Amino acid sequence: MKLYPHIYLAIAVIILASCESTPKSQPNGIPATPLQKIVTLDKNFKIASGQTVYVPVYSHIYHHNRQEIFELAVTLSIRNTDLTNPIIITSVRYYNSEGKLVKQYLERPIQLDALASTDFFINRNDTSGGLGANFIVEWVAQTEISEPIVEAVMIGTDFQQGISFISPGRVIKSQNNYKRSLLK
Repeated sequence: MKLYPHIYLAIAVIILASCESTPKSQPNGIPATPLQKIVTLDKNFKIASGQTVYVPVYSHIYHHNRQEIFELAVTLSIRNTDLTNPIIITSVRYYNSEGKLVKQYLERPIQLDALASTDFFINRNDTSGGLGANFIVEWVAQTEISEPIVEAVMIGTDFQQGISFISPGRVIKSQNNYKRSLLK
């Protein structure tokens, strides 16, 4: 009686039993993001506060004396910091280095509830923005609120090298206590 086949079978069973199976939350492995709450703003919507925010982003950076390009993925993050009131994001636009509109992310305004956040992503291999790309984010609120945090996170990895950094948004226009028609 040969024991070798039984030993090989036992080793195979032990190896297979020790392997962890990772639960699949989604088929593509990307975590689910909350749905954006689309809102309609009419001529009766009264703006108590709002801003236009400029956020510089980088689709790539140079390294090795500008001889090589390191491509970066970009995540624009918008966070409502108000404890009780929502904000309405009316526009998220992506511009390239020449100041030309590359993509408009919102077809209609979205509401961001108190302490909620949302994000917009640019794939690492999308270099259409160039080194001087930027986002313009516009938001409004019906009450005075604490300002949201609007920033971009850039990240890139190759082999065992990686880089990541943030780029904070800068307010370039504020609006307070006036009524405007958002109908076009």
